[in-house]
Amino acid sequence: MRSVWLAGACLALIGCSSPEEMGEALGAEGTDAGLTVSSTDDPRPVNFEDHDERGGGTRDFLYAWPAEVSAIPALAELLAQRRDAALAEQKADWDEALAEFAGEDCASCKARGFSKGWDVAADTPRFLSLKGEMSLYTGGAHPNSAFDALVWDREAGVGLDPVDLFTSPDALYRAVRAPYCDALLSQQKERRGEYFTPPEDPLAQCPGLDDLVLVPASNGGEAIDELYLLAAPYVAGAYAEGPYKVQVPVTDAVIAAVKEEYRGAFAAP
Repeated sequence: MRSVWLAGACLALIGCSSPEEMGEALGAEGTDAGLTVSSTDDPRPVNFEDHDERGGGTRDFLYAWPAEVSAIPALAELLAQRRDAALAEQKADWDEALAEFAGEDCASCKARGFSKGWDVAADTPRFLSLKGEMSLYTGGAHPNSAFDALVWDREAGVGLDPVDLFTSPDALYRAVRAPYCDALLSQQKERRGEYFTPPEDPLAQCPGLDDLVLVPASNGGEAIDELYLLAAPYVAGAYAEGPYKVQVPVTDAVIAAVKEEYRGAFAAP
């Protein structure tokens, strides 16, 4: 169970091909929960891991962010706090599972796994936009996966939920709903093949913004010029279909939905 989960987490987090290779790749920054963030004079990626094995159970924890995060001390500290909170939560849950299933021959019941990796989606003069991918195993047949997003405002020195860049979630969704739904429908058709059934109203079948993760991105590097709308498994299809990742361009309609103080950081391609 441990090797199976680690292999899946590895592919999601750093793209290595085996648990052994993953261990080598994650060893650069150490394995201590009190890990010190690298200097901004020489920022490095942070690849953190914490593992344990006792009482017939295993616990694996992986957390990574790129050098661009390490170069911003306040942002690195924010992610370190989130990492430590997630680790503490996992340890508490694992302790409960070990107590509940003590003496039972159920390795999956006493296994816990967590991996989260952050990648840069946009690095512009105003914003550093990050996309997070997470895998969580709490026992059972397979892990669950999810997405996360965070935008660092360089001018204000704060981390923002990407939706907070817009006047309202409704205004944003009105601007992206049609192109998003068209692209999602195309992906669903490709994955489902002969089992695909066209909906009578494609727009009505689309997930709402509350069920998606918004990631502002940049193709040119000067401004936010595209958006990614990410749907975890089960949100837009069966678990076997995997996640759906849809890219939509920043248009005049999207820019009109951006809060005035942020509009200069957006551009239509």
